[in-house]
Amino acid sequence: MANDLEKQLLTAAEAQGRAELADWRVLRHYLHATFRTGAMTRGIAFVERIGAAAEELNHHPDVDLRYFRVHLKLTTHSAHALTEADAVLAQEISRIAADMGLTAEPAAPTDLEIAVDALDIPAVQPFWRAVLGYRPVVGPGEDPAEATDLEDAAARGPAVWFQQMDAARPQRNRIHVDVNVPHDQAQARIDAALSAGGHLVSDAHAPAFWVLADAEGNEACVCTWQGREQSVAP
Repeated sequence: MANDLEKQLLTAAEAQGRAELADWRVLRHYLHATFRTGAMTRGIAFVERIGAAAEELNHHPDVDLRYFRVHLKLTTHSAHALTEADAVLAQEISRIAADMGLTAEPAAPTDLEIAVDALDIPAVQPFWRAVLGYRPVVGPGEDPAEATDLEDAAARGPAVWFQQMDAARPQRNRIHVDVNVPHDQAQARIDAALSAGGHLVSDAHAPAFWVLADAEGNEACVCTWQGREQSVAP
C-alpha cells in the first residue's frame, strides 16, 4: 500500500489543512510532531507501537526518544516531498498517542538549516560535504554533481544548503541559520528574538521567511512553509 501512497504528492497547505493532522506541523518538506510522554518507559512503549504501525504500512518515521517526549519526523525520501503515505502514518501515530493518553505539543517542532552563500557552489560544496561527513540530497531526476543541499546520513545534524551569490559581499556574513518553525509559532519566535536585542532586516518575503539579525548584524531567518510557491529561498 505504501508504494501507491508514496506516489500521491501532498502539498504543505493540503497537509496542514487536514483536521486529522492537527498534532503535526509542516517544516520544509517534513511533517513534525512532538508528544509528551511524561516518562521514559511510556516513551519506549509509544515508540514500539509506532514501529509496529510503520512496519504494517511499510513507511517509516525518524524517531527521537527523550526522557519526557518523543519527537517524530515524516517525509517520503523517494519523492523528496510529502505524500499520502506520510499523512496516513501520521494519522495512525496520533491515534496511538490518543489511545495512550499522550499530549501533543504542536508548538514544539523546530527544524534547523545552515545556509552558505557562495559565488561558486561546486567549488565550495565538496569541502562542506567532506568536513561535515554529509551526503548530497538528490531529488528525482537530479544530477548528484549539481546538488545544492547536503544532509547528515544519520539524520542527526542540521541540513546544509548553498545559496547562489551574484556578487561578493565582503562586509556581510556569508553563513546564516534558517530556523524552520510551525507557521502558527513564527510571530512568537520573531517577537522573542526582537525582545532579546535583535532587529528585523527584512520581511519582504514573509510569511516564507523573515530575515533577522543580532546586535552585530549576524543574520538568521525564521522560516515557515507558507508562501514558498511565491517566494525565493532565504
